Amino acid sequence: MRALGHAMDESEDLTWAIGPPTEDMFALLLARFGDSDVDRAVALYRRCYDERGWRENTPYDGIAAALDGFAAAEMPLFVATSKRVDFARRIVTHFGFGQFQAVHGAEPGGLRSHKPELIKWVLEQHDIDPARAVMIGDRRYDISGAHANGLRAIGVTWGYGTREELAQAGADGIADSPGELLGLALGLL
Repeated sequence: MRALGHAMDESEDLTWAIGPPTEDMFALLLARFGDSDVDRAVALYRRCYDERGWRENTPYDGIAAALDGFAAAEMPLFVATSKRVDFARRIVTHFGFGQFQAVHGAEPGGLRSHKPELIKWVLEQHDIDPARAVMIGDRRYDISGAHANGLRAIGVTWGYGTREELAQAGADGIADSPGELLGLALGLL
């Protein structure tokens, strides 16, 4: 925001900005300043993310074991993120999460940046029956995207969304730790 000439309060909690498509988030942030140059903001953000931001991710404790549990149960795993697909693939590879059959995300230009369209595309690409699948996510966008496509959804409380947000979005289950995921998913299928 500074690069765009906007002074932000550095103590402001911006966790609300994590999860929605990047373009949508910047439109909201820029509107405060009467600015509508979302394309420039996104380009600056993505340049920074490409250089170093993607390496600043840290897996949550217990995630690798949870993924191994799904793999051992022979449950195929796919990533469906609003993050740009090239960044998402880089992150998954960096952390060695080979349990995923495929990683899908937004394409440059904003294609499939909204969860309903992305999840629909993933289901079609992999011939997945929504009745035999569960979406796991930490924000309301994950829950509503799943429900829009006939999937059940598990909300997780260790991400950026709150239990209240996930419950209001209609999560079919809520996990407080990665170790709960497999049992919840099996219970919903």
